[in-house]
Amino acid sequence: MLQEDYKQCSKTIMDNVADKGITFDKEGVSNYWYDYQKIAEEKLIHGEAGRQKWLNTISKIKELGKGKKYDCIIGVSGGVDSTYIAYLVKEAKLSPLVVHFDNGWNSEIAVQNINKIIDYLDADLYTLVVDWEEFRDLQRAYLKAGVIDIEAITDHAIIGALYRLAAKHNVKFVLSGSNIETEGILPKAWVHGKLDSLNIKDIHSKFGEVELKTYPFFSVLKKAYYLKYKKLSFLKPIDWAPYNKVKVKEVITKEIGWQDYGGKHHESVFTKFYQNYILPTKFKVDKRKAHLSTLICSKQLTKEQAIEELKESFYDLNQLATDKEYVIKKLGFTETEFDAILAEKPRAHQDFEVEGDIENHYPILKPLKKVYKIFR
Repeated sequence: MLQEDYKQCSKTIMDNVADKGITFDKEGVSNYWYDYQKIAEEKLIHGEAGRQKWLNTISKIKELGKGKKYDCIIGVSGGVDSTYIAYLVKEAKLSPLVVHFDNGWNSEIAVQNINKIIDYLDADLYTLVVDWEEFRDLQRAYLKAGVIDIEAITDHAIIGALYRLAAKHNVKFVLSGSNIETEGILPKAWVHGKLDSLNIKDIHSKFGEVELKTYPFFSVLKKAYYLKYKKLSFLKPIDWAPYNKVKVKEVITKEIGWQDYGGKHHESVFTKFYQNYILPTKFKVDKRKAHLSTLICSKQLTKEQAIEELKESFYDLNQLATDKEYVIKKLGFTETEFDAILAEKPRAHQDFEVEGDIENHYPILKPLKKVYKIFR
């Protein structure tokens, strides 16, 4: 049943259920439509300009990579976007180090896709495997804390691994699958800063039980150092040409043998359960609204098509029962404990200690330039 003051964007399917802070103009168009148009105008480089930017980037990567085993780094999850980056890298004849973060939740299809990517590239794979007891304790702590961005602890470790490996191998370029045309809309209320190590540590100190001896903490300060003084560049080449999800799936299926795993980010069993059960149950968040609205803005879907897709159930009931039992057991909860946690009132990440923005750290970086070893 919809709330009495329910309002949906006239162009997308974003609404005041998805985000209480949404705004509308007199025509009923939400801020998300305008925000997408602005970032698309600023960041998307299509046509001949985009092609030239990619060609120039390839030349620069090869030039700075001469004599090195690797000239760039790519992260892979087995998903569409990272697999497409692998395809672009192969076409460009680059020499990547492929990085994967194994947090214990990979689906079988994701593992198969990653193996196919490595075979396709004939490249080295570096897999960062975290201590399962530590990572499980972090996930348990986040669930007990009641904060929304449980995936932050995975993203945090991935980002840190990419920076460290780039510095270790003296590689100047990390190529990311992040893109505007399928990910341009995401309410700030749904996520928290991925590099906020203070937030992770404070949440864990209050709700965790296992000492974190090996979890790869990173920070805004370390990122600033790597970017400013090690001259690392994070590039998003998908934004330099039109990116149609359906066509890209056809390409990577044909060329790499990639297999579809269902919805966005369903290459992870936990992420699938988090997005399709935890978020809507505890936080009343349906991430499909943002994903589908982005596809509307990038003209890959009509609003009518998105509305029809939104009518589909989050889960097949049998699959939900199977996944819920698996996730709860793997996290070490009883069903009663888990259901009680989901029934508790959510907390904001800001209820715990948080770290400032990267720009705030630049002035204090200069004296630390010669002590790079402390950041290793």
